Amino acid sequence: MTDTSQNSEQRPSGAAAPQVAIELIGINKHFGPVHANKDIDLKVMRGTVHGIVGENGAGKTTLMSILYGFYTAESGEIRIDGKPVVIKDSSHALELGIGMVHQHFMLVDNFTVLENVVLGAEESNLLQPSLDKARGVLSRLAKDYELEVDPDALIEDLSVGQQQRVEILKALYRGADILILDEPTGVLTPSEADHLFRVLQTLREQGKTIILITHKLREIMAITDNVSVMRQGAMVRTLETRNTDPEQLAELMVGRRVLLRVEKGEANPGDVRLSVSDLVVNDDMGIARVKGINLEVRAGEIVGIAGVSGNGQSDLLEAISGMRSAQSGIIKVNGREIAVRGDAGAATMREANLAHVPEDRQELGLVVTFEQWENAILGYQDDDKYGKGMFLSIPAAQAEAQRHIEKFDIRPPNYRLKAANFSGGNQQKIVLAREMSRDPDVLVVGQPTRGVDIGAIEFIHNQIIAMRDAGKAVLLVSVELDEVRSLSDRILVMFDGHIVGEADPATATESELGLLMAGVNPYEQEQKEAAK
Repeated sequence: MTDTSQNSEQRPSGAAAPQVAIELIGINKHFGPVHANKDIDLKVMRGTVHGIVGENGAGKTTLMSILYGFYTAESGEIRIDGKPVVIKDSSHALELGIGMVHQHFMLVDNFTVLENVVLGAEESNLLQPSLDKARGVLSRLAKDYELEVDPDALIEDLSVGQQQRVEILKALYRGADILILDEPTGVLTPSEADHLFRVLQTLREQGKTIILITHKLREIMAITDNVSVMRQGAMVRTLETRNTDPEQLAELMVGRRVLLRVEKGEANPGDVRLSVSDLVVNDDMGIARVKGINLEVRAGEIVGIAGVSGNGQSDLLEAISGMRSAQSGIIKVNGREIAVRGDAGAATMREANLAHVPEDRQELGLVVTFEQWENAILGYQDDDKYGKGMFLSIPAAQAEAQRHIEKFDIRPPNYRLKAANFSGGNQQKIVLAREMSRDPDVLVVGQPTRGVDIGAIEFIHNQIIAMRDAGKAVLLVSVELDEVRSLSDRILVMFDGHIVGEADPATATESELGLLMAGVNPYEQEQKEAAK
């Protein structure tokens, strides 16, 4: 990540006091009985990066959606450059120079970059003149802000980081001077996040105003000038970033002291619960993504898989969990061999007492139009505890959902609420509660805290460690290297579909792991040098 010392050096000193770009005064917003924003006051200075932090459900995105015209406040005032405005919709916000990059990108997958940028900003009924103009403007913007992307590429062929660049280019093309980014690094690799930080620094240097919604305190410390903390819909405090630290921000966010490091005792590995031998897995295009992998996970240990996203980790998890058919190899759970080909699928793995928390909770872990109680039994609805045969006992399922709510602190505590209406962190808790509550022998977890706030991260980490301490075998995949290092008892590193090395998290340095993630084994090099 970007070094905070560099960040402070880039800020101007001795300059005139910056003007107020945005002022929110007494903003209130309800969603039914939920008071999402409570008398919010906020000032954002022009030409700065202003962070807004808070737990999921604190009201951050709601507040920025009001500023962008998605929602209308019930009371309060918005001022842009000191002038009161009533923002009618997002088109009006763009006219006022406000752009927003959402956590879940709003792009048309089968359109090109150029078509997505122009979409909704056409200057006439003839599309070609707009495309020609946009091509030239995009070339200049890409050069000015390090936002290079092929204008003729289809969105579906771009990486997540490149898609995010398109979203930023869309806003800049429409003349945004104030740019709101909602959890922009939640789906980025570390290198993509570093590139984004460089882009934000360039935007700031050229006078743009950035509002950064995030829960990652290291990002706040690295890139922001000021930071505002929200909790339970209220604005708690605004601070200059240089005058605070992650511990203070975490306490303000959660309302209590938060442990920012994982505490766990020594592992006591037992019998092998999960073994994978010579596994080969192809993607939907028939290209091999997992290339002869071998691994074991024992009872009472957490094995973490590190690697840059896209090196086969997702395909490996899908094959182990039964979601994807493998081409060859052997998977055993508790010594029982499970067919890797055919349509036995995830149900067979569940029967073998393997639980799976998928990487993408919305696409693979939940049916977001279902209520929480329905998602609480998803995949397990045929269990006898929920009824016999074709008849589902709704009271039994809802009682199970209520137990999940209480044990995993799912908010709001309403099992009749649709999954789509929970924050990302609470959606993750719904999936974790469902899978962990089954008392599995093997738990396979993908990206357990992606897009999750700091309080929930602490909770989720503790639950994973508790599973290990209860004698469960845990296989963990995360692109967050700090997470893999702090949770794992052993680390396997994947590169280009292979496991290229194993490391001890207690002794492996970030540099050594980084080399392994790039396909270079530093330990082999050391051995060769020692043999000379």
